[in-house]
Amino acid sequence: MKNIAILGSTGSIGSQTLDIVRQNPDLRVKGLGAGRNIDLLEKQIREFHPVLAAVWGEEDAKTLRTRTADTGVRVVSGMDGLIELAVMEGTDILVTAIVGMIGIRPTMEAIRAGKDIALANKETLVTAGHLIMPLAEKNHVRILPVDSEHSAIFQALHGEQKREVSRLLITASGGPFRGRKTEDLKKVTVEDTLKHPNWVMGQKITVDSATLVNKGLEVMEARWLFDMDLPQIEVVVQPKSIIHSMVEFQDGAVIAQLGTPDMHLPIQYALFYPERRPLGGERLDFRALKEITFEEPDMETFLGLPMAIEAARRGGSMPTVFNAANEAAVKLFLSRKISFLDIYTIIRSSMDRHTIISDPDLTDILGTEQDTRDWIESRW
Repeated sequence: MKNIAILGSTGSIGSQTLDIVRQNPDLRVKGLGAGRNIDLLEKQIREFHPVLAAVWGEEDAKTLRTRTADTGVRVVSGMDGLIELAVMEGTDILVTAIVGMIGIRPTMEAIRAGKDIALANKETLVTAGHLIMPLAEKNHVRILPVDSEHSAIFQALHGEQKREVSRLLITASGGPFRGRKTEDLKKVTVEDTLKHPNWVMGQKITVDSATLVNKGLEVMEARWLFDMDLPQIEVVVQPKSIIHSMVEFQDGAVIAQLGTPDMHLPIQYALFYPERRPLGGERLDFRALKEITFEEPDMETFLGLPMAIEAARRGGSMPTVFNAANEAAVKLFLSRKISFLDIYTIIRSSMDRHTIISDPDLTDILGTEQDTRDWIESRW
């Protein structure tokens, strides 16, 4: 029996993680954490019978305690509650499927408690990779990527030596606006942006895919996950999302991981690594697959990727500014307070005003995040 806890259980990745639990009776959910969706969280509690449930707001926690009084689950709230869930006794692995920088502190505390991490929270490594990876090594904890691209690289590297790797090739679908130019993006709507051609994801990540910010975050994350220099990480557009990413070795060989665009596979691979288990779902039909095409990413139109690479190259606290500015901008866009292209303007302005902290600790990271958010809120 493997015991797991899930931060972000009501979101896309969290819900799909519970699909994997349903198919594997030797997985047991001991903890569930969510933001505000207590209706779905209550259903999950009644189905999976966790020991502990965490929500962000105390008022939501009070409501949930009343509604689940007959289940025996203990309900906690706030950052203290998320951390309590992350470090709870008896769990083997923490699935960090929560969106945003809110996931950093619980992840670090889980590592200190000796929990393996199934990582679906990009912001953790983007802003604090220099803290997270040494901490995991010190505590003999595995960081197991759930993101489809990083899982693909992780699978391609299985059994290989890092010194033999030449490049990591991260694939991108190009999002819903692939092929369009800046002029075309001036009047796109929220509804247009959320129509991803291949993947079903949460709203924030879907917007990030459209801006190519998501791909920039993945480059930043891959740098820490696989201990690679930035010039060794490249992005290539593969519109059908059939090849999830590739590794090129020094002898010129390229190993790619292919599959249908289905997040259940990387989630299950992380939960049971290094074992592979049967998994239902659609399979690639190579007889029907006529071609696999590639393109260069358009970094003159989709500025999220080049700005992310710039932030990673400048280092220190700049990746935190990039990430915090994007989170704030996407929230404004989804609230219909700014246009699609304003997302880039907000990120650029935030980066330009920031004085880099060269080796930020957690206090510096969280302070930089708050300062960036406060500055944006005062102007937009």
